[in-house]
Amino acid sequence: MFIFDSTPGKARAAIASFIASLGMAMTLGIASIPAAWAQQPPDYLLHAGDKIEVSVWKEVDLQRAVIIRPDGKFSFPLTGDINANGRTVAQIQDEVAAKLKKYMPEPVVTVSVTEINGNTIYVIGQVAKSGAYVMNPQINVLQALSMAGGMTPFAAVNDISVIRGNRGNQKVMPFKFGDVNKGRSLEQNVMLEAGDVVVVP
Repeated sequence: MFIFDSTPGKARAAIASFIASLGMAMTLGIASIPAAWAQQPPDYLLHAGDKIEVSVWKEVDLQRAVIIRPDGKFSFPLTGDINANGRTVAQIQDEVAAKLKKYMPEPVVTVSVTEINGNTIYVIGQVAKSGAYVMNPQINVLQALSMAGGMTPFAAVNDISVIRGNRGNQKVMPFKFGDVNKGRSLEQNVMLEAGDVVVVP
């Protein structure tokens, strides 16, 4: 149990120290890091598989919960297909409103994200729990390894790699846990993007 001093500055420092210790205390097993502590970017970018709710004020027939299709688009009445992949909620609201202006004056459109299932990364190889993990909304390599339950005794901890991109346009980023664990080359601990694959040989 952690008991924090009532002084706000000391409490913040204690929390920061605790989070840092979780990130670096990785040997054969890694403590789970709550999703609420993941870095929150200012504007979440939508992905295929995410679920959103689109509604137009005072228009009961223009309220839909939709899932963004694998092609990155969704359909909405009177607007046709809307491309949502890699775009923010505000951008979607603006496009839906612009298309609806052909049918009604000054439509008030609200778009909200209800599920972020499309914001997924993959951890495979010598970890306790290989698989797909939903980011909420963004995590780094250390946190991904934590979510996968840590590395096994057979893991080549200095040969980890992050694969990003699609076929024909992929890049591989090395991750040497030994360096990061000692506080060196921390730039390797990149923030992951949807679709990234963390490979632990």
